[in-house]
Amino acid sequence: MDKQKLIEEIKRLKEEKNAVILAHYYTIGDIQDIADFVGDSLALAQQAAKSTADVIVMCGVHFMGETCKILCPEKKVLVPDLEAGCSLADSCPAEDFGAFVKAHPGYTVLSYVNTTAAVKYYTDIVVTSGNALKIVNSLPKDEKIIFAPDRNLGSYINAVTGREMLLWDGACHVHEQFSTEAILKLKEEHPNAKVLVHPECKRPVVLLADKVGSTAVLLKFAVEDDCQEFIVATESGILHEMMRQAPQKSFIPVPPEVSEGSIGCSCNECAYMRLNTLEKLYNCLQKEAPEIFVDEEIIERAKLPIDRMLELSK
Repeated sequence: MDKQKLIEEIKRLKEEKNAVILAHYYTIGDIQDIADFVGDSLALAQQAAKSTADVIVMCGVHFMGETCKILCPEKKVLVPDLEAGCSLADSCPAEDFGAFVKAHPGYTVLSYVNTTAAVKYYTDIVVTSGNALKIVNSLPKDEKIIFAPDRNLGSYINAVTGREMLLWDGACHVHEQFSTEAILKLKEEHPNAKVLVHPECKRPVVLLADKVGSTAVLLKFAVEDDCQEFIVATESGILHEMMRQAPQKSFIPVPPEVSEGSIGCSCNECAYMRLNTLEKLYNCLQKEAPEIFVDEEIIERAKLPIDRMLELSK
């Protein structure tokens, strides 16, 4: 089936099944273009929570589908590919994290939305890169906090707030690969460009930024700022929306760090996000599978920290 036919069939099936298609900024442009809503993790959770559709199709990664199911247990939640995981979520196994929390009684547990439903079970408040700083600042200065799983985001928040949160040692494989050398080289080639950096990046990279923030924050800054050229250190899928909203501006992806002798690409892509394709989206809607299932006990407990996040993010 050619691309245009696929698009037509996806739209037909979506209407037929009263489905809504949600897509993360890191998915490919074709997926973003056909989605009913495109956003970062926080915005997608907010959309799922208020959706009136019978079927939610989450084009992103597995934990995002789980978040939708937790928020909408009565709805059918589908994902185009169950293998679309997340290196950051994988860096925090639920059993190990549960033991870690138990070993540190008296701590308020903040976990990034980029975790499994089972990890959220042990969590007091879920956060995203877009609201983590606000939520941490809302807690008393002397509150003991566990922050998981992203050590880079946690370290950034500690540096900004002066806190000493206890950090889980996890990271995103995409954002870990950005290097200061690559950014400095691009700055030499584009001296007037501003550097946009996601807080999941390592601290030396963050220190080179003109703006640090979630994908939604970086997008808003890029569109509204007077600068006409930007060097972007986050997953390259966001460039699609940046170019759509500000076609007159230039956006330069920072390449991943590569070892000597290897061949690098010009951008840094999440292989998991790239598993979302039009063909898989079509099959997903047609067969109403793969479907996301979450244990009822986990849904009941994991919904509490997500609801608290949504309330604190208003």
